[in-house]
Amino acid sequence: MHLKSPEYVRKIATLVSLLLAAPAAFAASPSGWTTYGYDYANTRHVSFSQINPQNVKSLAPAWTFQTGIPGSFEASPIVVGKTMYLTSANDGVFALDAATGTLKWKYLPKLGFTSFCCGPVNRGVAVASGKVFVATLDGRLIALDARSGKPVWSAVVGDPKHGFSETLAPLAWSGMVYVGSAGGEYGIRGSVTAYAAATGKELWRWWTTSKNWEGKYRTAVHGISLHRDIAKEKADAAKYADAWKHGGGPVWTTPSLSARQGILYFGTGNPAPQLIGSHRPGDNLYTDSIVALNAHTGKMQWYYQETPHDVWDYDATSPTVLFKARDAKGQMVPAIGQAGKTGWFYVVNRKTGKLIRVSQPFAPNSTIYQKPGPNGSLIEPGALGGANWSPVSYDPATHLVFVASIVQPRFDKPLPYAEWKSGGARWAGSREQVLPTEPGSGTFTAIDVDTGRIAWQYKSPQPMIGGSLSAGGLVFVGENNGMLDAFAAKTGKLLWQHQCGAGVNAPPIAYQIAGKEYITVAAGGNLLLNTKPGDSVITFALPKH
Repeated sequence: MHLKSPEYVRKIATLVSLLLAAPAAFAASPSGWTTYGYDYANTRHVSFSQINPQNVKSLAPAWTFQTGIPGSFEASPIVVGKTMYLTSANDGVFALDAATGTLKWKYLPKLGFTSFCCGPVNRGVAVASGKVFVATLDGRLIALDARSGKPVWSAVVGDPKHGFSETLAPLAWSGMVYVGSAGGEYGIRGSVTAYAAATGKELWRWWTTSKNWEGKYRTAVHGISLHRDIAKEKADAAKYADAWKHGGGPVWTTPSLSARQGILYFGTGNPAPQLIGSHRPGDNLYTDSIVALNAHTGKMQWYYQETPHDVWDYDATSPTVLFKARDAKGQMVPAIGQAGKTGWFYVVNRKTGKLIRVSQPFAPNSTIYQKPGPNGSLIEPGALGGANWSPVSYDPATHLVFVASIVQPRFDKPLPYAEWKSGGARWAGSREQVLPTEPGSGTFTAIDVDTGRIAWQYKSPQPMIGGSLSAGGLVFVGENNGMLDAFAAKTGKLLWQHQCGAGVNAPPIAYQIAGKEYITVAAGGNLLLNTKPGDSVITFALPKH
């Protein structure tokens, strides 16, 4: 073949385009924080060691930025190069100089009709191909120009008048952008959707609930009874055969991804109606599950259901995390972990979807899976309890995963069944949720993924929600009282605290610019936990010597 022939030129061009499109094994850069969980595995662990147990006591604020939009602040910033991309309540997007906090641009979308359960939160953006991708409360995915903040394209993901919303940070990979679906309390049909990053064209959609979602009618998990009337459920299955159409199963936290295998992993939320199962017989597949999809096609590879036929609101919503762990035979295998609202950390074989182990309880769950009597019953964990949406962090050196949780039971009382209605009305079903007068407390727990045993645990006087960061032999986490804490990762010794002025209910991140390491966290409170609101993003660094 002649080197300058058209055929040769075409082949070289094809080869170059394939090389440029080939996905890297990890999204993480040596110094930035380029995707929601730092890397595609969602470990939220960086290898930096400039800030360490010996000098963390000197950590001090370097700069503060205020969004001007107070409210539930659950965002995890992204840092690409020298720019930080951040979201606020009500889906504002801000681009900052990551070394100084100086505003570069901001984008404040005009939201249409919205219906959401738990505050106007936005947990962050994805950045790829010169674009910033943000999912909005009114059910859209918007692409912005990363340099200017100007909109490039917008896609409608779901209808907010049917209870649909978006609160997660999208995930970008290999020319695609993935988003899930919030609204399990409103009777949506949950889904994960892939869009072309360049154009916003929908590439595929996988639905959480579908026809024949009854499953195997499991009666117990981990040897614990689910207290189901299987005979009645089977007798009623034909009558309620269409229940899956509003069956819930939202996907409202950011997936993890194996770039090498091209597999997307995520947790799904509660079935709908939220708190009664009489009109949705069966296991209600694939709600309350860890799910693996082919990231290119959306075809399901496997699932593991944590709570079949859930009537307690035990979403599998803390983002999944990828690592290697020892199986029952002592062999190291590819694994996936998920911190449940149930109070257990689940370790599942990443290739087969088979359960390897559940951890010791990191939050009280002695009355789990109990059904409320006619006059109601105290259920623990409650709907907010255990690990809520807070992302965990994982230290590969120690094989410890760090889990923030809520200790808060709930009193459930039966009420008459209510039918689903359009218009964005909440649809819990037939149970009244009465939160205890006590505000609850929290735990922050280090768990060995090879054994499921608790290595250490910190008990907080308030519920803990927001997530953690593993870095330099330290683990950082926020508290409702406004404290940002740093613990020794191996021992759990509290080494440093800083009062941030509002509830720290967002996950910290770490990054480096010009050889200097920074820790950043949003401090703005949380509506559900009634913590002090604010609008600050605070960045810390060691002082100059």
